[in-house]
Amino acid sequence: MSNLKNYVSESYDELRNHVTWPTWAEGQRLMVIVAVFSILFSLAIWGVDEVFSYAIKQYFNWVKS
Repeated sequence: MSNLKNYVSESYDELRNHVTWPTWAEGQRLMVIVAVFSILFSLAIWGVDEVFSYAIKQYFNWVKS
């Protein structure tokens, strides 16, 4: 149990004294960048899914006939 307490204490000290946190403006800018790339990546995955879905439907229609 003392190992856990020591780990938490050292982790808190590391976050408090040794981590360089971004400014509020930089955090907002980075959040917008992450949001934009997340939306673009989601659209790309949706597009690939639609293409493969269409291809599979066409293949099964071809096999049926």
